[in-house]
Amino acid sequence: MKPVRLLILGTGGMANNHAENFARIPGVTLAGGVDTRPAQLAEFCRKHNIANSFASVDEALAWGQFDAVTNVTPDAAHYPTTMPVLKAGKHVLCEKPLATNAADAVEMAEAAARAGVVNMVNLTYRNVPALQRAAELVAEGAIGDIRHLEASYLQSWLVQTSWGEWFSQPQWLWRLSTAHGSKGVLGDIGIHILDFATFVADLDVTEVSGQLVTFDKAPGGKIGDYVLDANDSATMQVRLSNGALGTVTATRFAAGHLNDLRLRLYGLKGGIEVLFENNVSRLNACLGDNVKTATWEPVEASQRPTVYERFVAAIRGEGVANPDFARAAKLQRILDAASESDAQGGRAIKL
Repeated sequence: MKPVRLLILGTGGMANNHAENFARIPGVTLAGGVDTRPAQLAEFCRKHNIANSFASVDEALAWGQFDAVTNVTPDAAHYPTTMPVLKAGKHVLCEKPLATNAADAVEMAEAAARAGVVNMVNLTYRNVPALQRAAELVAEGAIGDIRHLEASYLQSWLVQTSWGEWFSQPQWLWRLSTAHGSKGVLGDIGIHILDFATFVADLDVTEVSGQLVTFDKAPGGKIGDYVLDANDSATMQVRLSNGALGTVTATRFAAGHLNDLRLRLYGLKGGIEVLFENNVSRLNACLGDNVKTATWEPVEASQRPTVYERFVAAIRGEGVANPDFARAAKLQRILDAASESDAQGGRAIKL
């Protein structure tokens, strides 16, 4: 078994999830941590038994005793911190979105291809068993040529406090402020639902029109240093490469839904429904003679390797690096086009 020495770049809340998951994989060593905040870095390394700590990417690269990096920095830092790592020839798993704009994402994908390293993006819902089984059914031709899709990502944390008091806690407030690096609901969860839908359909988006809305959430639209100007709800109408149409929506105002994703795909031979609700995935299908009676039946879906396991397997030459930077750059182009469409009154943008 090939050993893998991993550097964790960024030590915020999500970094703990990365550290715990990678530590469970045989042969993986958490070799170092990087953060500009000394106290948080020291506590993170202590908690996860990481022997080496660095205040910058350059300092870590000068040391160099690692094979791969998992980048868990804030969105706006992905590009400047990943590019030197790629230049150094290190494998990279990057949190989503790959970058905050398509130009940077494309540059990162091209740099990764030139470097010849394993490059992946943590689109976490690829781990959902029902999603993977649905993609297999579509690839097998079970529903025939796709004609329509509907996909939604529903959150409710702006109308309740089960995740904490969003109106007073920085870990939520930054997501509502463009000055703090947020692209709103479109950038934060729009990328997930776009990947969720188009991965299963296995079709490209060729045209998109979008509408974004930001609601008043505080007097003067501001809480402390946070100007609450990032979009809260997003809708997209998409045309797929085979001519099919679809709708893709995302919101933080979906009362009754903590963190739920839904996808419905309809083809000439049948339909499938992928649900990820309350952290449980389900797959339903209407196929064959059931189409005549509109009868839907559940389909079993088995557990799949996590993105962390797939990343390590790809480094060891035992699997495919998927989703990769090129996939994330393609999704970012769609998000940028949706934002451009909104700025132009919802005009359709060709990709």
